[in-house]
Amino acid sequence: MKTLKEVAIGQTAVVVKLHGEGAVRRRIMDMGITRGVEVFVRKVAPLGDPIEVNVRGYELSIRKADAEMIEVK
Repeated sequence: MKTLKEVAIGQTAVVVKLHGEGAVRRRIMDMGITRGVEVFVRKVAPLGDPIEVNVRGYELSIRKADAEMIEVK
């Protein structure tokens, strides 16, 4: 299982599954990260948190803990 946290800068991944429960999962989905969407990793902060990605044509910063819940291929 590869997560969004493991995707290298400058690479694109496709979301396979969202892990987590309740409000956390709902928040990730509300940001536009759903199954089948392409996510491009733009930058990672110097200490690794947060991660800046492009999703559905807009820029989004997500926490490393949230990125670990997003399974990609």
